[in-house]
Amino acid sequence: MRFPRTTVKAAIGGAALLSMVLVVVALLASVVPASASVSNAQSRAPRGYLFIVGGGPQSAAMVRRFVDLAGGKKAKIVVFAMASSSGKESGEEKAEDLRKLGAEARSYFIDQNEANSDSMVKNMEGVTGVWFGGGDQVLLTKALLGTRVEKAIHARYEAGAVVGGTSAGAAVMANPMLTGEERHPGGVRPPSDSSEHFMTIARDNIELVPGFGMIKGVLIDQHFLRRRRHNRFISAVLDTPPHLGAAIDESTALIVHPDGHWTVMGESAVSVYDARHASITPAAAPVLGESGLILSVLPSGSSYYPATGKVELPK
Repeated sequence: MRFPRTTVKAAIGGAALLSMVLVVVALLASVVPASASVSNAQSRAPRGYLFIVGGGPQSAAMVRRFVDLAGGKKAKIVVFAMASSSGKESGEEKAEDLRKLGAEARSYFIDQNEANSDSMVKNMEGVTGVWFGGGDQVLLTKALLGTRVEKAIHARYEAGAVVGGTSAGAAVMANPMLTGEERHPGGVRPPSDSSEHFMTIARDNIELVPGFGMIKGVLIDQHFLRRRRHNRFISAVLDTPPHLGAAIDESTALIVHPDGHWTVMGESAVSVYDARHASITPAAAPVLGESGLILSVLPSGSSYYPATGKVELPK
């Protein structure tokens, strides 16, 4: 059968138009999931709090505040005490202190295999508070990093739980995480005594490893003022983008709120090192130096806004 030439042209034109429509529909379809992904990502923004303690004794008010953030007498808290060789005992002591305030609290001393087990993941259901005990932060990450339990901790935080810890339990909040070790003690002038540590401000000296990354874009140090850790921390902050760090002293808590701002509670202070807009000597320079670092020392009652660097001191 032969068709008139005009009919063939119309058919061809219709096919081209149909192809264009299909391309547009495909493009729109590709945009919709992207928008949905953005919406989903926004919905996963943390709704909980971080309660990061710099080690040392905690006042009754600090412990009470942690329990209150977890829901008070409705709180369901898990304690992970694997950072210490005596963690089974110290973890149970911590859980008992929390129970005395009305919370449901259980302590776990687990390894990585247990942290990937169905039973342990089930124990994380409905948890409103997580506490990491002190000791050696590397032992905590060895037990939990990359496991199903770590994933569950992040999920509970995003759902509104408070995640806290002290000393080693503070260090693991960051990613990267300070281990407490240095690569080149003393630099070109090694110490004569093995007890001497962090005698220099130097590049590539502070050992950093992966942590849990509960707090984003911030390095964390602890026992800060009591143990005079300025050299190691300024070295790490200047050497590590985005060049922002919070150094928490003993008996003091840095509280990270769901909207991202920080407050300070406790007996001492949090020192914030902000070198995000500083000039830093290049990697090839023989000495690590900077100009423009902002140091803020924040006592209890202070607020800090990381997005802007705004500080509010107590009146």
